Amino acid sequence: MSTPKDTRPTPVLAAGCVLWRRSPVTGELELCLVHRPKYDDWSWPKGKLKRDEEALAGALREVAEETGCRAVPGPELQTLRYRANGRPKQVRYWAAEAASCAFSPTDEVDRVLWLTPVAARARLTQPHDRPLIDALLAVLNRPQPARRPD
Repeated sequence: MSTPKDTRPTPVLAAGCVLWRRSPVTGELELCLVHRPKYDDWSWPKGKLKRDEEALAGALREVAEETGCRAVPGPELQTLRYRANGRPKQVRYWAAEAASCAFSPTDEVDRVLWLTPVAARARLTQPHDRPLIDALLAVLNRPQPARRPD
């Protein structure tokens, strides 16, 4: 007796970052959102993984391509699963601190905004992106282990 084949579509695999920095003016936490003119939406920098690309490498590549920022990765946040264009999509996210940035608009991303967490939550187009703000805040507010003196 044969086993039925799984006919569910393979999910689109993607990765991205909740990119953050300290405001150069106030020192307050700011989060980076990107505007994609094709969808006229505001989201986290993210994109599809290339064949055999590690998810974290893809997330950092997408941040660089979309924001012009070199990012220092932190802990992995949650993975979001949803449908996009009728197909299942799985996006792994990391917390990442912006180390240096030089944004240039492209056809894919024409604007970036650095916003407070409250303003970012209001600006994000997709509700499923909002819990990542709480995940980032939990990571950033987690006590760091004490260092042993050398």
